Amino acid sequence: MFKNMIVYRIAPQWQVELTQVEEALAKAPFQECGATQEKSLGWVPPRGELHGPLVESVGGQWILRFMVETKVLPGSVLARKVKEKAERIEKETGRKPGKKESKELKDEAKLDLLPMAFTKQGSMWIWIDTASRLLVLDTSSQGRADEVVTLLVESLPGLSVSLLDTQTSPQAAMAHWLKEQEPPVGFTVDRECELKSANEEKAVVRYARHPLDIEEVQAHIDAGKLPTKLALTWDDRVSFMLTEGLQIKKVSFLDTVFEGTKVDDGGFDTDVAIATGELVKLIPDLIDALGGETESGVASAAQAVASDRAEAAVPSRPPMPAAAPSAPARKVAGGGVVTGPREVPVDTDPESAPF
Repeated sequence: MFKNMIVYRIAPQWQVELTQVEEALAKAPFQECGATQEKSLGWVPPRGELHGPLVESVGGQWILRFMVETKVLPGSVLARKVKEKAERIEKETGRKPGKKESKELKDEAKLDLLPMAFTKQGSMWIWIDTASRLLVLDTSSQGRADEVVTLLVESLPGLSVSLLDTQTSPQAAMAHWLKEQEPPVGFTVDRECELKSANEEKAVVRYARHPLDIEEVQAHIDAGKLPTKLALTWDDRVSFMLTEGLQIKKVSFLDTVFEGTKVDDGGFDTDVAIATGELVKLIPDLIDALGGETESGVASAAQAVASDRAEAAVPSRPPMPAAAPSAPARKVAGGGVVTGPREVPVDTDPESAPF
């Protein structure tokens, strides 16, 4: 649960009850693809119980699960079917199908093949923390995250969210931490990173299971290569990979997290309590390490959260380049608003997404 994370901030004016969320999700339950349906999506019970609730509250944390099913139709099989239909027409009429007719043949062939196609399912965990006003999606694909967030905004009246946007860009911060060998307070730099050149050559250097406190890494940064990924550990409790797009990947809970728990303590409630209990503390610390949030758009919700937390004293750091300003908010169907950084984070690893 929550191996990859894309984090959004929820606007402070959104106030709903758990029952309202349940009613909204019940309007779009997941159903398997029909015979000629290419794709189906919707909500499923997080616990996996038949006819169970579509949103679960564990310790005040709301957990949802989004399911997608697609028909697997290889392009080569479709092309062969279209070719067969075209050859039949040419044989019967003595003419080759035109461009418009060829498109119609492709659609016809697809309808013929879809009932026999295999299906592939994938799911995504969604976590809503109403206290900290966070929306967290368990995916590394920004495109898939956008699809789910749009559906949520359309389904839940008044919901407005923005991608987490920090004063200091993750790339600038990671470069500083590596070059100065000065990780942020509460974090340690691990033994994996990726550096990429910004010029036309796009040269890439990757380190895996390798010390990063070496002159070679600093030389790469001096030469213009900037970090796109960096492995970090927070508080000796959670390890993860931070990306230039502020995605959190490869989340792993260390042994210290499970101290005091029994082997048979597993289960949905325990998994949720452990994961959210650690991550709800990690995310604010990571935001602080990146200079705090920008004050534009929906991200102002952070101020409401921060006012309830005591400000921790941290050593001063040299100034680092700030992230680009946020783009204007955009409205979607249902009256919600989605805002975010001017440039959407790059979809760096779509194949590792759950669907």
